[in-house]
Amino acid sequence: MVKRFKAMAEGVGKDSQLAAAIKESAQQIWLAGLGAFAKTQEEGQKVFQALVKEGSTIQKRTVRMTEDRMSDFGGRFAKVAGEFQKQANGTWDKLEGVFEERVDRALTRLGVPTRKDVATLTKRVEELTAHVSRLSGKPPKLRARKAKSAKTTRSAKSAKTASA
Repeated sequence: MVKRFKAMAEGVGKDSQLAAAIKESAQQIWLAGLGAFAKTQEEGQKVFQALVKEGSTIQKRTVRMTEDRMSDFGGRFAKVAGEFQKQANGTWDKLEGVFEERVDRALTRLGVPTRKDVATLTKRVEELTAHVSRLSGKPPKLRARKAKSAKTTRSAKSAKTASA
């Protein structure tokens, strides 16, 4: 392209003023381009730094808003989870009550004594044992010692079996 301009300028050789004007104009355009490039580099760095700063500010705001929303969500979630847990516990309690009632009825139909019945009978047996002991003249603690020694013997046998 420059060669064409030179050729045109040489072809117009008589008009050296025109050639000088074109050369001067081309030089000014070139310098203007260099100046624009330098200005863009200088301003570009400033603009870049400003954009980084603004982006950092926006990121901090976004993180803060997200954390606030997540804590709100966490609170709501905990509340709903607590309500579900209460409902589930109530349901399990009801189910447990129904199960216990049915088991009690089944055991009653089969004639299995209740805990209260067993406690009453145990008390009655102890009273009768004490009465018999008084009549026979034997101390009532003798029976308790035998039961205790039998338990000790069983424990000793279990320990030997477990160690062997």
